[in-house]
Amino acid sequence: MKAFALVVLAALSASAQPALTIYNQNFAVVRDTVPLDLKAGVNSVRYTGATAQVEPDSVILRDPAGGHALQILEQNYRNDPVSETLLLSLFEGKTVEFENIRTKDNTQIRELIPGKVVRSGYVPGGEAVQPIIEVNGKLQFSLPGTPLFPDLGDDTVLAPTLNWLLQSSEPGKFDAEVGYVTGGFDWSASYNLVSPEKGDFVDIVGWITINNQSGKTFNSAKIKLMAGDVNKIQPPPPQAMPMYRNRVAMAMMANDAMAPAVTEKAFDEFHLYSIARPTTLHDREKKQVEFVHAEKILAPTIYVYNGASDFRFYGGVNFEQGYGSAGNKKIIVQREFVNAETNQLGMPLPKGKLRFYRRDDDGQLQFVGENEIDHTPRNETVRVTTGNSFDLVGERKQTDFHIDTAEKWVNETFEIKLRNRKKEAVEIRVVEPLYRSANWNITAKSDEFVKKDSQTIEFRVPVKPDEERTVTYSVHYSW
Repeated sequence: MKAFALVVLAALSASAQPALTIYNQNFAVVRDTVPLDLKAGVNSVRYTGATAQVEPDSVILRDPAGGHALQILEQNYRNDPVSETLLLSLFEGKTVEFENIRTKDNTQIRELIPGKVVRSGYVPGGEAVQPIIEVNGKLQFSLPGTPLFPDLGDDTVLAPTLNWLLQSSEPGKFDAEVGYVTGGFDWSASYNLVSPEKGDFVDIVGWITINNQSGKTFNSAKIKLMAGDVNKIQPPPPQAMPMYRNRVAMAMMANDAMAPAVTEKAFDEFHLYSIARPTTLHDREKKQVEFVHAEKILAPTIYVYNGASDFRFYGGVNFEQGYGSAGNKKIIVQREFVNAETNQLGMPLPKGKLRFYRRDDDGQLQFVGENEIDHTPRNETVRVTTGNSFDLVGERKQTDFHIDTAEKWVNETFEIKLRNRKKEAVEIRVVEPLYRSANWNITAKSDEFVKKDSQTIEFRVPVKPDEERTVTYSVHYSW
């Protein structure tokens, strides 16, 4: 039986092209081809192609052609690859030889020193401690040389290993498919947007970054990437296993003659991105693929002043006069674009980081802000904040406040001043939260506004260079 298992192990090392579906939640699904040569009945098979973070109870083994009925009677997973301290632990209480090379009279002398392994220093799942070796009846806290072991031992493995007892209905030689879920993989998207010196158009290049921390290299693998919020139980990883974040990219090439590096399609309630060509993904490697490339996307700059951004309606009635009166002066800068074919885009964009660059008058790129987007379907609008404007200033103050608790009403008036120190005119969107009561009515206003939701209004105010504009309004609350 043991000899048969070794024959099957040799065949497994020649498995065909693997396939990966990587999720942006630190896991992946691996599919591999396993050449099997089975006899009828029970077969012992050792599979050494799994990752170091495989979820053993997720393993599926089948004949994709359907010609052989396979049943895994028993599966044992080992992930304690052989090491010096592990082998020393197998010889605790025993004497082994240690090779020591020393130099005497410019001549190297090799000597073998017998030593009894009192303590190996091996701690399963933890950090090794100092070994204790007895040499000539004395204990020492270091190895007297390189240990020489008589054999590897039957209780060791060279790589993460699945040992199967397979029940086969009939003898046969065929390629089985093994699939399993594993940790140690992740991917993410990132987008670089470049603007000219002036104007609202941008060019975009999107990258997918794949991170392999699984403990295994995949040669010429077919890789797919799943985007979306897939429900996956994530037990807290052991301390020795750090959490990893990764990035990935997709495809929409500006030149139609070029084959896309990444293609996309809807899959179940998510989106699946396929990398066109097989690629080798080394262990502890980050690989990047371009997946979006588009030019002249309309992405106008938007200026927003929300002097009471820290205050909102929480339900009930708020009588406190000072609530919301302490405002900030910062006017934020946002960029907005529509993810539509009419705007040179129109493909589902996975969540990721957007970096904005603008060319200066020398043509050099300057970084002007970044933010993150969530998964964005086609034909939806993306709006992100990139920072605060240097040359735009806002001021907000309460100029009137009256309350009548008997009649159940509050009247309040605000004055908002906007100053533009830029050399060009801008439009500033003044956002005002109405936070004292669910029932409100604007009784006076200096400018027209739009109602954004049940507790928010917005003024759109044009401001010329070096101009100060003042917006006022009064609101009546009742309950």
